[in-house]
Amino acid sequence: MPSSTTALQRLGALLETPAAAGDGYLDLLGTANQAGPPTGLTQRLMRTTLLPLVYEQYWRPALGRALKGPFGPSMAGEIRLATKLLELQPGYTVLDVACGTGRFTRAFGSAVSPDGLAIGLDGARGMLAKAVAEGGPDTVAHLRADAVRLPLKTSTVDGVCCFAALHMFAEPETALDSFARVLKPGGRIVLLTSARRGWQPARIAESVGGLLSGQKMFDRGEIAASLQARGFTKITERYAGVTQIVAGRLG
Repeated sequence: MPSSTTALQRLGALLETPAAAGDGYLDLLGTANQAGPPTGLTQRLMRTTLLPLVYEQYWRPALGRALKGPFGPSMAGEIRLATKLLELQPGYTVLDVACGTGRFTRAFGSAVSPDGLAIGLDGARGMLAKAVAEGGPDTVAHLRADAVRLPLKTSTVDGVCCFAALHMFAEPETALDSFARVLKPGGRIVLLTSARRGWQPARIAESVGGLLSGQKMFDRGEIAASLQARGFTKITERYAGVTQIVAGRLG
């Protein structure tokens, strides 16, 4: 069922500018296909009508396993880990950036129930349509908006999650600035993104793969350093294959 009216109203109150009502979500992008310049094939696939239909059950788990290797967490494991690292509690407001079809957002909505708010933000209409159709707790609301320059007011959320998306942003450093801006002091962030290995043959192959797919290959330790430079503390890093999960606390 669509996001509850109450959750959408609460979301609207957190925005810097009023948003139009979409089909069960709020929309700040209007007729634009996406926010910001395209970065490559992988990002363009996210805007197709077919991918949202298979994303949650097939595409994301299969791609994640290929990138994380045999010992990385499953998608369900990612959700459990993200919820734990964000230290979500009832009443919290949490932002799921590049939420796709909303599987993480729904889990976060349950974690912050009964009076919290889980916001699923994405730029793709098809992804949000599927997320809305999947339903979820009445603490969930969806927003079509720019994931790099977040439209939320400063210091409004307790947690920010961005899994499998930062490496597809044209301006990842700007996105990290935005994530830090919307977090309350003491708020937590958790990111899953690319992690290029140091062994030169693998490094070259991974860099080429990133160029072909339009994804930035971050170095190991690079995201942790970026968070530290923005005032994050208690930073943790977990590596699996060519991925990293990095978490921290603001202040």
